[in-house]
Amino acid sequence: QVQLVESGGGLVQVGGSLRLSCAASGRTSLTYVMGWFRQAPGKEREFVAATSKSGGTYYADSVKGRFTISRDSAKNTVYLQMNSLKPEDTAVYYCGADLGRIYEYDYWGQGTQVTVSS
Repeated sequence: QVQLVESGGGLVQVGGSLRLSCAASGRTSLTYVMGWFRQAPGKEREFVAATSKSGGTYYADSVKGRFTISRDSAKNTVYLQMNSLKPEDTAVYYCGADLGRIYEYDYWGQGTQVTVSS
């Protein structure tokens, strides 16, 4: 019903920046909320940031002030600008979408690896 494709992950040094993208296709009317979770090795998947079509934005405390989520509704694409990256940001980042929930999603992308090296 909804397909999500992430891009933009990679290897970056501490203090560097990366921008992740997530493009939605299919029934994009179901993607009122789009956001990002991440999962580090041996840890549970955790919420990072989300945005709604109305413009609301939500962040985990661990990324506030460093990460910015934005959305281009015309392109059905959400972005995650990550600055001042830390080793603890290393994880697989997953894009998700939902009709209305901020912290739970029905649709997920395949994930993109972000590695922050010290």
